[in-house]
Amino acid sequence: MTDIERLRDSAHAFRALHVPGRPLVLANAWDAVTARIVEDAGAAAVATTSAGLAWARGVADGDRLEREDALAAVARITAVVRVPVSADIESGYASDATGLGDTVRAVLAAGAVGVNIEDALYGEGAGPLRPVAEQAERVAAVRAAADAAGVPLFVNARVDTYLRGAGGLEETLERAAAFLAVGADGVFVPGTVDPATVKALVEGIEGPLNILVGPGAPSVGELAGLGVARISAGSSIAAAAHALVRRAARELLGTGTCESLSGGFDYAGLNALMGRTG
Repeated sequence: MTDIERLRDSAHAFRALHVPGRPLVLANAWDAVTARIVEDAGAAAVATTSAGLAWARGVADGDRLEREDALAAVARITAVVRVPVSADIESGYASDATGLGDTVRAVLAAGAVGVNIEDALYGEGAGPLRPVAEQAERVAAVRAAADAAGVPLFVNARVDTYLRGAGGLEETLERAAAFLAVGADGVFVPGTVDPATVKALVEGIEGPLNILVGPGAPSVGELAGLGVARISAGSSIAAAAHALVRRAARELLGTGTCESLSGGFDYAGLNALMGRTG
């Protein structure tokens, strides 16, 4: 089987996991070891968190990571797991259609078969969101590049209306419809877990809906009952892991004890897990 055939098979498998009412659950990873742990826990797919990945690479989240650095990290993840991988490419690491095409080709070369692309704008005086028509052109460019490569890349169009306080249900549905019309396969709406809102999004969006969860969010079962097709942890697992680092460091440097480290992954087990990669 050729590399392109393997990518196609993985892309089809990933696409089939998006079932309203029986959602794909993603415990987002940010490097090879977290991806391997997630896969070993029984995940059907692995998705990256752009924030977690950026932090691990030494920069802040929000379009500050270079494309080559981000996708090199994705390649290290795909090398150690057997399940499909989706890459969070933030705004696409490019300013125009040509650059977006380059990003898509790099994503496929890294072995990923899905992408998240967001409509947020970053930088002083920017945003908070790209105009609908402009973002639709960008989503279309991603779709076109994937189609030209012959891989049914799953394009998850992120709508940041709720996350950035830039609109409510009406604005979200308008953006979702525009992005689906130009080739997006699903819509990701972070920033709300209110059941009534989620239900309205499910009913108003003609495609699989992805919801972001964290502490205090409804359970997977509750969101499944609302018709959600994909559930992501986003950066919350990375944030929790880094909070442990802070607690442990402060304890060790303060009281000189290590109680915060109780219950950690044992060295032999983690080493063995990483020895069974690929």
